[in-house]
Amino acid sequence: MRKIIAALNMTIDGFCDHTAGIPDENIHQHYTELLGQGDAILYGRTTYQLMEFWQTVLDNPSEEKSMNDFAMAIDKIPKIVFSRTIKNVEWKSATIAKQNLKEVVLELKQLPGKAIFVGSRSLIIQLMKLGLIDEFQLCIHPMVEGKGLPLFENINDRIIFKLVKNKIFTNGAIILYYQPKKNS
Repeated sequence: MRKIIAALNMTIDGFCDHTAGIPDENIHQHYTELLGQGDAILYGRTTYQLMEFWQTVLDNPSEEKSMNDFAMAIDKIPKIVFSRTIKNVEWKSATIAKQNLKEVVLELKQLPGKAIFVGSRSLIIQLMKLGLIDEFQLCIHPMVEGKGLPLFENINDRIIFKLVKNKIFTNGAIILYYQPKKNS
């Protein structure tokens, strides 16, 4: 059974935003390698549209090799977009989901293959409420943003996590790998 992995960047004060954080060569390299370990990534409309930025890096490569490598990795991995407003996607490796989130995830979990990543806050919250996330990979950047969207908004039930490992970057960011504890 495939794992559903929520992978997201956030600040010390708990806000998640793909435009916040302190990405550097090591973090880009980490996410490039991570994308190679998955079969797809799930996005909501807002995050998908933000991630379209990486197509411009493919067209006009950066002076940073790590950014170019990440652009190639994000371009390659299949993307499933959940949106009520987007009807077509330009990115060749992206498709619009034809079923609801729960149906798609339950179906993907049953298929053979590698992990499925969830890269949108809204989808992570929905999947948490459904108990369908197997692992959280939270990259916490050493900064206070002061504003934005909190990751764990509108969660009304207590959820206990088990820390299974961590990874520290030279810029002070840390990835915490958590698995939700199953109720016994």
